[in-house]
Amino acid sequence: MAAARRYDPERRQRIIDAAIRVVGRAGIAGLSHRSVAAEADVPLGSTTYHFKTLDDLLVAALRQANEGFAKVVREHRDCLADPDCDLAAELARMNGDWLGGDRAGVELEYELYLAALRRPALRAVAAEWCEEVTELIARRTDPRTARALVALLDGICLQVLLTGAAYDEEYARDALNRVIGTGGPGLTRAADPG
Repeated sequence: MAAARRYDPERRQRIIDAAIRVVGRAGIAGLSHRSVAAEADVPLGSTTYHFKTLDDLLVAALRQANEGFAKVVREHRDCLADPDCDLAAELARMNGDWLGGDRAGVELEYELYLAALRRPALRAVAAEWCEEVTELIARRTDPRTARALVALLDGICLQVLLTGAAYDEEYARDALNRVIGTGGPGLTRAADPG
């Protein structure tokens, strides 16, 4: 008689979590169905059952890892929508909070994000967080300025991660203000036709 299949509703999630740990420890080059199965303590067939290809697994891992900065922004959406809130100061503070949190998680998020350069299957997912954050910021600015702010925040994060330098919130706030333009065209009131 064949052994009954064990019901394990959390297995797919454990596999994604294991993939994130493997990439965090060994980089994307260390990711394989075998390494993830060992990390998740599941049979090899489980990883290929839930994720036919490594790209499928990376998409799921990237989607989960991408929650970092977008989650911070979502938590502050009320302030971002408030016209009395100093947008540059708030974005600079949020960026600092995110970078000052789980540094390994931030590095992992960027590693998965940058993997999209070589893995086309990841590109749509990598773009999702940029689009979400841009939409949230665009509530206070025009869409082009919001995109520029997200690109600037992204660049500052990469510089901090690559150099190991401390995050300089004052520098970030100044740079963000330059893009916004103090009282200039980046603010919501400039969108009025008058």
